[in-house]
Amino acid sequence: MTYRVRNITIAVALAVVAALLTSFYVTNYQRNVRKDETNVPVFVAKHDIPSGTSGADIVRKGLLEKSEIVRRNVVPGAISNPAQIDELVATQAIYAGEQVTTRRFATPAQRGIRAQLTGAMRAFQLPGDQHQLLAGILKEGDRVDVVASIQINPNIDIWYTRTILRDIEVLKAPVVHSTGEKLSPRAQNAFVVLAIADSQIPKLFHAQRHGEFSLELRPPVKSSDSPESVQSGASILTDGLRGTQLQQLARGVENE
Repeated sequence: MTYRVRNITIAVALAVVAALLTSFYVTNYQRNVRKDETNVPVFVAKHDIPSGTSGADIVRKGLLEKSEIVRRNVVPGAISNPAQIDELVATQAIYAGEQVTTRRFATPAQRGIRAQLTGAMRAFQLPGDQHQLLAGILKEGDRVDVVASIQINPNIDIWYTRTILRDIEVLKAPVVHSTGEKLSPRAQNAFVVLAIADSQIPKLFHAQRHGEFSLELRPPVKSSDSPESVQSGASILTDGLRGTQLQQLARGVENE
């Protein structure tokens, strides 16, 4: 084969490869164009969705509706199944008619305490010592009651005690300091963050500022509450006593 014939053969071969590549590109481009023009199912907001709304609430309240949109108009992260946001929380407002995208959502852990507050619920930081706050026992998600002892008349040393709040969620548990760590008295205090209704905050704040309080850990399942009661020194001493026992107690008090 002469040098000239070999060059012609190579040129023809390259032309054939170029033609095949061009054909493949055109075919693939046409396929992609046709694909982009097809309709795909996405979910859009039926009504405005405020920031902080949980995905579960969005689905439960029927705030989504299914729509068919040309594929090339689908925004990145658009959902095709409501289950994709079921355990997420909206980080931005979503307006009616907008495609719902996972980019507008985050997990509750990523959003922190704010993601766990809705409606009239508020986050309240309650300071106290580690015994009052059950430091080392409480964990995030636990439920607690608050028992408080309050002196009604500052001139009379009589205190009344009762459970003032029940079934309060712990948003942030108190930090436990190691026993070998040297801390100042101030540093030995701790705090817990509770999710509490705004109407209950004045009651808890009053007990914190003007009385004594402690948290009580509730059972994780099937918890129940005993009848409400108010206790004082007198009621505690006389509880269960009858007849002569009460008389003896009364005489003992008079003789003191």
